[in-house]
Amino acid sequence: MGNFPTDSQIFKYPLIISSDFSLHLILFINSSVLKKISIAAFLVFLILGVNAQNSTVKKATADFDKAQAYLNNNEYEAAIASLKDAVAADANFQNAIIQLAELNRRIRSFEEAKLYYNKALALGAGSDVRLHYGLAECQINTGDYQSALKNINVFIEKYTGNDKAFLAKAEKYRKDCEFSIQALKTPQKYEPVNLGAKINSKHRDYFPAITADNETLIFSRNIDGNEDFFISKKVDKEWTDPVSLSSNINTSQFNEGAQSISPDGQYLFFTGCNRPNGLGRCDIYVSHKEGNNWGQPFNLGAPVNSMYWESQPAISPDGSTLYFVSNRPGGIGGYDIWKTLLNEEGEWSVPVNLGPEINTPYDENTPFLHADGKTLYFSSDGWPGMGSKDIFMSRMDSTSHWSKPLNMGYPINSFSEETGLIVSPNGTEAFFSSNLKDGHGDMDIYQFKLPEDKKPMAITYVKGIVRDKETRKFLEARVQVVNLGNKKTAYNDYTSKDNGEFLAVMPFGADYAFNVSADGYLFYSENYELKSVNGNKPFLLEIDLERLKVGTNMVLKNIFFDTNEYTLLPASVTELATLKELLKNNPNIHIEVQGHTDNVGNDLQNEKLSVNRAKAVYDHLIESKIDAARLTYKGYGETKPIAGNETEEKRKKNRRTSFIITKI
Repeated sequence: MGNFPTDSQIFKYPLIISSDFSLHLILFINSSVLKKISIAAFLVFLILGVNAQNSTVKKATADFDKAQAYLNNNEYEAAIASLKDAVAADANFQNAIIQLAELNRRIRSFEEAKLYYNKALALGAGSDVRLHYGLAECQINTGDYQSALKNINVFIEKYTGNDKAFLAKAEKYRKDCEFSIQALKTPQKYEPVNLGAKINSKHRDYFPAITADNETLIFSRNIDGNEDFFISKKVDKEWTDPVSLSSNINTSQFNEGAQSISPDGQYLFFTGCNRPNGLGRCDIYVSHKEGNNWGQPFNLGAPVNSMYWESQPAISPDGSTLYFVSNRPGGIGGYDIWKTLLNEEGEWSVPVNLGPEINTPYDENTPFLHADGKTLYFSSDGWPGMGSKDIFMSRMDSTSHWSKPLNMGYPINSFSEETGLIVSPNGTEAFFSSNLKDGHGDMDIYQFKLPEDKKPMAITYVKGIVRDKETRKFLEARVQVVNLGNKKTAYNDYTSKDNGEFLAVMPFGADYAFNVSADGYLFYSENYELKSVNGNKPFLLEIDLERLKVGTNMVLKNIFFDTNEYTLLPASVTELATLKELLKNNPNIHIEVQGHTDNVGNDLQNEKLSVNRAKAVYDHLIESKIDAARLTYKGYGETKPIAGNETEEKRKKNRRTSFIITKI
């Protein structure tokens, strides 16, 4: 699931894993990393040899000297070949054996490195305790956790140096071993399934992103060294052949990657590197879907982007919070997860580090925030794991604090690097990229069933189109969803006049007000009660807005009163604000506010209650500076039902507040 370099690979120069991963897999060593993780952990072989056995064999010494010259020029393969010649000439040449161990560790040839570490230790005299550290790291990276634990314990017990960062890394390795030994005893069910030849190709296909309705898939594909986005739609439960996303986003001269699609599929955040308008090595860009086409992407600019490395964006379902990875100053580790907030003026705030609840002194990458807005999946090599980078999940509580990250477990995580996992909107499946034996090309996209304890919170969504009721033409309309419990806006965007489409996510656990409005039209109102999880079947709507005209009547579905009371409840504020906006934007409209009840109880009392409830709305509008001459109110009691009264559900529909346009 990805191919990020570990900290033991990071040296004085950029480490490029492969050109097509350049957007998000090029890491640069910086002073903050060097301060936190001792370079001694990386370059042990440069300082170990002074106490190790040298050789008296002339050829071995000559080959060893050749290797040092190659090392000075960073020619590691040639250095390894010369060192092997030296060891062939003198099997007890401990210095050469140690360098072979360290160089193989550096190039991640861990099995080879283990062989030489064991040979060096077997020679005994002059062995440095740091050899146990190097051997343990190689054993962790090959899944030999029991042996790794023994060696790292030897190192921790016998190390007498004063390098605290070096010792801290050893302690981290010990925790990794202890965690892994237990994880192997309780494996998770894990059966990855290839998405098939429709999605995967002979090229490298990776970094999937999916919309909340599970019907649009966007992913990266590398063709001849150029990374572009491709899109596929689900039709009759099958993915269509992918096509290039848009010529406005994909380019031939730059790579596009590490993307995040908003749940409604209208905004694409992605990473672009080395672009003319970039502020640093890699920046975050966004493109907005304009009808059926994508608009030109633009750089988010400062303060989100900086002279440092910003990448791997993850947008929240309400569009108000953007998470991303950066190595900017002020972090906890080399690469941390940060967040920035969008204010009412459409400006992003100064990014804030997620802090030690998520970030570690090492590296965190590939954040993915589920559509529930609370469950974060990310990769890390700092939290206890199976070695290298593992996938973790954390959930935000009601106070906006993150829970302690939970390792996804074995074999979802392994001694290899796992990164770039996303989770389906319904929370049942995870998607990732890997090069497995049943693949169609270099790297393919896979999915697997998510364990119950690793699933996000349940969500549903409301999806539909908005039209003019008479002309049937699509409308540009404002769609707003508000959480009635905390008054926070869960969705606020405009449909396009080209297709009238919208999709708004609603996590279970709250009740929501839903409003659609357009200039010159009566707005549409709906209420969704989702405090309890009753399946996650979506709400599919075709909304026909009526033009403003005399006699048009509308039910206000988000006006609330306690039983037999007529004091407006706080949850009514969203609907009242929409009604006030309609009246202020159309100053010639006059309305009658109407109150209605069901048929339960005394007729006279019902009429009185309906009058008082209508007056409560009337009074609120007056207090909001709406001209009283434009307003009247009336209570109709139970005389104008819109449903029968034989069930509670029908009686609930009759207990309503509405208004009718009386003059324009």
